[in-house]
Amino acid sequence: MKRFAARKAVLEALKEKGLYRDTKDNPMVIPVCSRSKDIIEPLLKPQWYVSCKEMAQKAIDAVRTKELRLIPAIHEATWYRWMEDIRDWCISRQLWWGHQIPAYFVTIEGQPVGQDADDNSWISGRDEEDAYRKAQDKFGVDRSKIHLRRDEDVLDTWFSSGLFPFAIFGWPDETEDFKAFYPGSVLETGHDILFFWVARMVFFGQALCGALPFREVYLHAMVRDAQGRKMSKSLGNVIDPLDVIHGISLEALYAKLNESNLDTKEIERAKEGQKKSFPDGIPECGTDALRFALCAYTLQGRDINLDVLRVQGYRFFCNKLWNATRFAMMQGIGAGFRPQPRFQLSGNESQVDKWIVSRLAYAVRQCEDGFRNYEFPQATTACYNFWLYELCDVYLEYVKPKFQSGSAEEAENTRQILYTAFEIALRMISPFMPFISEELFQRLPRRSDDAAPSIMVTAYPDPEEFASYRDEALEKRFDFAYDIVKRIRSLRADYQLTKTKTQVTIECADEELCQLVKNFEAFILQLTNSSSLTAFVAGTQQAPAGCGIVTVSDRCRLFVLLKGVIDIDKEIARAEKKRNALQDQVKGTKDTMEKTGSKMPEAVREQNIQKIAQMETEIGHLADALQQLLAMK
Repeated sequence: MKRFAARKAVLEALKEKGLYRDTKDNPMVIPVCSRSKDIIEPLLKPQWYVSCKEMAQKAIDAVRTKELRLIPAIHEATWYRWMEDIRDWCISRQLWWGHQIPAYFVTIEGQPVGQDADDNSWISGRDEEDAYRKAQDKFGVDRSKIHLRRDEDVLDTWFSSGLFPFAIFGWPDETEDFKAFYPGSVLETGHDILFFWVARMVFFGQALCGALPFREVYLHAMVRDAQGRKMSKSLGNVIDPLDVIHGISLEALYAKLNESNLDTKEIERAKEGQKKSFPDGIPECGTDALRFALCAYTLQGRDINLDVLRVQGYRFFCNKLWNATRFAMMQGIGAGFRPQPRFQLSGNESQVDKWIVSRLAYAVRQCEDGFRNYEFPQATTACYNFWLYELCDVYLEYVKPKFQSGSAEEAENTRQILYTAFEIALRMISPFMPFISEELFQRLPRRSDDAAPSIMVTAYPDPEEFASYRDEALEKRFDFAYDIVKRIRSLRADYQLTKTKTQVTIECADEELCQLVKNFEAFILQLTNSSSLTAFVAGTQQAPAGCGIVTVSDRCRLFVLLKGVIDIDKEIARAEKKRNALQDQVKGTKDTMEKTGSKMPEAVREQNIQKIAQMETEIGHLADALQQLLAMK
């Protein structure tokens, strides 16, 4: 009899027997299946349980003794909380798929049939034959009188998944694969299934194999949208990795929604979300850029707020790698170039040559430490900074004249350093960007004929190989010289001197600083597009008149000759116009704050205060520039 018909029959029976009293409404939430729309009701039935107390204690001990390491360590508290409050684990599931529970209900001819909840009537076995043998031994009757009925329930998914580390190698048989590959070393998974999966694998590994299935567990962050919201189809903020790799238009995103199983209202809401998040669709970013972005995001926290525009930024970074490597190959490290079998300095390198090798040694060490400590942003930052800010922005710009007008020996030394920088940098970044690094690596010549055929099987750079090239004192001297370069560039930008060469004079506090500047003279001239550089000790001579003056530090001042290079009256007018406009903006912002008073939100007030401070600083710089310009007239 169906349940609803049975209820009516019970009600009629009560009335017939005079036992019926009343019917009252009972407000409640009736759960309905989202697929079949059936009313869901609990049904009590016997279930199989696993006692976890002993296994949980062993798991606790493993983490406390560091035999098992959870990374990041903040998840240890979650581990202990789950393990210390462990309960018996129900492993029965009423599903059509899964591993059927290997339990058999025993019925013996001529004896009363037991109840399902009677443990005494159940036998477990690896297969039916094994269950028959156990039943014969337990009940002491002939096999012909035994009837077995296997439990129809299947094992909890996490039970089956917990067997994974050793079941794949042929367990319970001690196969060659099992001996060779169990236990493993590292498990990488999400922190949200730390208990559901990781703990169960630890349970079974220790209980069934006598050893932990792995020594370290790296728990990655959860990926959310740019606003930190959990990704949801109905919100329209789900990011399909393939769409980021290949790119997709907003219309195509809408089409995918229309093909989904969302109802009409949810589809409309999702479309609004997509239009807000991706008004121009998702740009094509490529696999390498997505991989690099995810690893760069992976600080040892709980969430990643994935911004597609940041991924696109790394696509542009890939373009930079491609163009820089192609440029270097055009300068002589491509076909026909023979790199040294093992890199070593010749002794004729410039300060900047030694600096780039020192920075390469630093980047290799940072990547090594980042990988060993699972601090992937440390490694991605080291790769990004070396490629973009040191190799491309500085060293490539510095060496261009060497290939055009330098001596043959100087050009050869530069090529050897350039090749080493690119080859090692490609190997450093290859775990994050395997495709572009492989493509570029294949275009570089090899150090020897028996070198690895692919970057995928080439050894990762060893920090010990480059440790002797690290020179922190040189890096500090270079930083000072590069600060001079940036100050000169800033001054030139202020006066829009994009192509005009200028004379630079540098006043130093002492002879040591003066010599430092002279050691980097070629570097400063090349990166600032200056025609000449003169360095002198303060008090020994005077800087030329008609210069723009910039203070580098309390020990150094710059003088960039502007007289005869710029239209002074025009620059004065431009500076005064900009100063007056900024003063008007400051006054307007202050007036608005006074009129609004306490009605202005605190966040807006703070923004206005910062904006005023920035404008007043710029007004001060313009006042200094005007003073210098007036002195030139």
